[in-house]
Amino acid sequence: MKTQTENLIHMANQIAHNNGHWPTETECVDRVAQHIKRFWAPSMIEKLKAQPSEQIAPLAQKALEQL
Repeated sequence: MKTQTENLIHMANQIAHNNGHWPTETECVDRVAQHIKRFWAPSMIEKLKAQPSEQIAPLAQKALEQL
């Protein structure tokens, strides 16, 4: 069974994957950031930000830097 942190990483990576089709990288990152901000509790965001960046998809990592 996955830990809560592993689930957060998995979900962030899925969000990044699902929003990687927009015309520009900036728009992709903005969409990921908007989704996370809208649907995630601040504590979830902070927990994800504390994780090693190599586990998080590049688009998700850039989105987290915006939050």
